[in-house]
Amino acid sequence: MNERTVHSMLLNDEVQLLRKVPYFCRVDPCKLKLLAFTSDRVCYEPGQVLFTQGDSSDAAYVILRGSVDLLTQSSTGEVKIGDAGCNSIIGEMCLLSNSLQAVTARASTDVEVLRIDKDAFFKVIADNPRISMEISRTLAENLRGSRFDNKSRENQHA
Repeated sequence: MNERTVHSMLLNDEVQLLRKVPYFCRVDPCKLKLLAFTSDRVCYEPGQVLFTQGDSSDAAYVILRGSVDLLTQSSTGEVKIGDAGCNSIIGEMCLLSNSLQAVTARASTDVEVLRIDKDAFFKVIADNPRISMEISRTLAENLRGSRFDNKSRENQHA
């Protein structure tokens, strides 16, 4: 196999992996191929930081392999508030809201991600109104879920 064939196979693999992410599952494969082509595949070892709370948002990360801890700073130090695994996307909400990173993302295992820079992410959204609907749906589900989580916590403390 020559280098071009290997790159083409990787690109097709990345398209298939992107299709597993809810935001991208209904996007035209040709557009996903362009997104994959303009993205970077990056590997992190356990303990390495993908991005830090308070940093400017410059990319979204699709987790292809491994697990990432989501951490926040509190008065008592760092607190794990969640994690993200294979086929998850992280960092996208801060990109969309043009805000600083809300959490620190740290690899808890060997992690491989597809790093989608801000311009490429916004281009694929502009070219695919359906992604906006998927993002809206995901946001609504997350808000509804967090509202129910908060109510169950309140009931536990009552």
